[in-house]
Order: sequence, then structure tokens, then C-alpha cells
Amino acid sequence: MPLIVVKGYPKDEKTKQEVAEEITRIFTEKWGCPRQAVTVKVEEYEPDVWAREIKEKEIDPHADEMLILSGEPQF
Repeated sequence: MPLIVVKGYPKDEKTKQEVAEEITRIFTEKWGCPRQAVTVKVEEYEPDVWAREIKEKEIDPHADEMLILSGEPQF
């Protein structure tokens, strides 16, 4: 605990590794869990697939559950 899944457009390996490390740092500091408890997964989608599979099926139907939506805090 926790499992963090990052879904987005393809990125280079260095960027993905840096983001995973930063996410891990934030969760250990703010969430209060040990580093060994953090799991980060990156799922990459091409833009046309993103619109059809992620935005339409995962984001839009659950927009009211998002903490940040299109860069804007929802709280």
C-alpha cells in the first residue's frame, strides 16, 4: 500500500523513473508510509487511444470523483 498508477502519453525511461521516484518521495513524506510500501506503475497510451479508452471511459464518467481535473483542484 499504496499502488499508484500513472496513465499518460508515452515518455522516455528517464522521465518515467524520475516521476516514479518523486511520487515515492511524496508518498513517504505526506502519506506517512515506508518506501518499501510504495508501488508505482506507468501505463502509456497514444493520443487517439487516450481519448477513447481513458478520457471517455475512466475520466468523464467519474469526473465528480477526481481531486484534480484538467489541472484544476476539485476540492
